[in-house]
Order: sequence, then C-alpha cells, then structure tokens
Amino acid sequence: MTITIGVAGYGNLGRGVEQAIAQNNDMSLAGVFTRRDTESITTSVPGTDVFAWSQLPEYQDRIDVLILCGGSKDDLPQQGPEMAALFNTVDSFDTHATIPEYFAKVDAPARAAGTTAIISTGWDPGLFSINRLFGEAILPEGATYSFWGTGVSQGHSEALRHVPGVAAGVQYTIPAEEAVAAARSGSRPHLETRNKHTRECYVVLAEGADADDVRREIVTMPHYFEPYETTVHFITAEELERDHNAMPHGGFVLRSGRTGTAAAGDNGHEQLIEYSLTLGNNPGFTSSVLVAYARAAYRLAQAGEHGAKTPFDVAPGLLSPRTAEDLRADLL
Repeated sequence: MTITIGVAGYGNLGRGVEQAIAQNNDMSLAGVFTRRDTESITTSVPGTDVFAWSQLPEYQDRIDVLILCGGSKDDLPQQGPEMAALFNTVDSFDTHATIPEYFAKVDAPARAAGTTAIISTGWDPGLFSINRLFGEAILPEGATYSFWGTGVSQGHSEALRHVPGVAAGVQYTIPAEEAVAAARSGSRPHLETRNKHTRECYVVLAEGADADDVRREIVTMPHYFEPYETTVHFITAEELERDHNAMPHGGFVLRSGRTGTAAAGDNGHEQLIEYSLTLGNNPGFTSSVLVAYARAAYRLAQAGEHGAKTPFDVAPGLLSPRTAEDLRADLL
C-alpha cells in the first residue's frame, strides 16, 4: 500500500520533506501547497506538483497524511487545528512551554473529524523527548540534561525573522562547555536555563528599522530568547549569504543517575545515559523524522486511533516500513 503525502508549506522544511519522501518506497507525494504565488515556486524534485493553499480542501480524499511545515510561532497554532479537521496530520510544533495547550487545540477537531494528528515530532521535541523519558524511567534516581548546538535553530530563526524590522537572519544555539562538563561529571548539578546555553543572532535590518528597538524585541521574546543570554549582531545581506547559509545543528540528552541502594549492601553505582545527534543539515533531518511519523499517523488512523498524539504515544515499530516479523528477526 502506498501512502499519499501532502506537504503544507514550502520553506526549508517543506523542501526537506519533499526530498525525504523520494527516499521512502512506500510513499508518494500528492504535491506541495503554498500560500505564495504557485508560479514563483521551483521545486527541488523535478515534477512535483504545486498547488495554492486554498486548494487543500479539494484534496481531502486524495491525501492520506498532510505534513505541516509551517513555523511554531505564527503558523502552526492556526494551521494545526484547522488541518486536523480535514486530514491526518504530522507537525513539528516546538514551543515546549505551550505543547499541552497546542495538543488540546489539535485534539478536539481531530477527534470530531475522526482524524489522527501527531504533533511535536522532529528531534527536539521528538527524539530527544523520547530519550528523556527513557532516562527517567530507567534511572528514577537522577537528573536529566538537554543541550542543543552548536547549530542553527529553525524555530528560533523563524521567530527572529518575524520581529518587526528584521529583513533576514539566523540564530545559533551554543551549549556552555562548563555546564556540559558538570552534567557529565555525575555530580548532578542544578543548572539554570540561562547557564546552559547562549544564543547568537545574526540580523539584517530592514530599511529604516531602528537597531536598538529590534535588539530589544529579540532579547525579550518569551520562550525563545528571554530565558537566555542572547547576543544580536547586525550584518549585511551579503555577509548573511556568505557566512551563514549552512544549517548544521545537533545536541545531546544526558541522564545521570544511580542504581543500587545501601539496603542492598552497597553504596550504589553511578550510571550515565547519553544520546546525541550531529546534523549536517537541520531541516533535512527534521523532515526525515516527520516523514517517518507520517507513516505512523497513517497506520494509527487505519487502526481507528484518532485524536492528537505525541511521539510518546507512537510505538517505534510504526515508524518503520518493515514488517513486525522482519524487525524482530533483524533489529531486536
């Protein structure tokens, strides 16, 4: 059975999904849907159909899963609930603090429509979330630490570009070396958010914009920049294109804990779990995660498992194109 995928939004993430679908033999691409002029779009895979966003309802019966590729700050809060009322969906909503609220907004229309909507997939939230869960479940006496970077954050860069007065820009997340060493030491230190990372923003100002106003808007943005030590650099469009056109990223999740107890006759044993990613291209990797979860969304929908879901609700075997028998024989 071939799963027919639609791509909603055609920025870096949408292009990545388009390319990832070409690597999955059990999937086909119905097309990409954009709010831009369709004639202005040149797709990265020759032959991909491009449709206007307004045409999405016409494809309700022709798309098995719609992958939402908009940003978390402004796009997905509206698009997630709207599209869940029409399609099975997958998205990468990544504003951690408001995931419970977003889940509820997507869950209600999905349940009413009998669709399945997997939210907050990608690598964080997503794969890192699962590894945080594993760490806590396996080492209940311990502490969890998540570090991101050094690399370009898609979500934070998108939020940066929506600030009035910003013509273009990117944001780098940089882990603090001292905090990483302390987390790995086994001492289980308490690390404040501000102590674990810094954020470096490279911004091209729009014509007539005031640099001080733009800087203030960025560093005080809740959830994105306010909790961190954030530095804003103003550069030219030429410098941005020359020095900041790559999109690497990565990071790691640590769970530092102890097993054994004094009651068992020992002083316990220090244990450390570490899961890491080194990504040459952030949107390309995130897109590949979205496509794997689209397969799971299709299977859950076929099984009548409707409503909003998160990566915590998806069995790993549902992500793979291989049969359960094949997975048991080869990977278990």
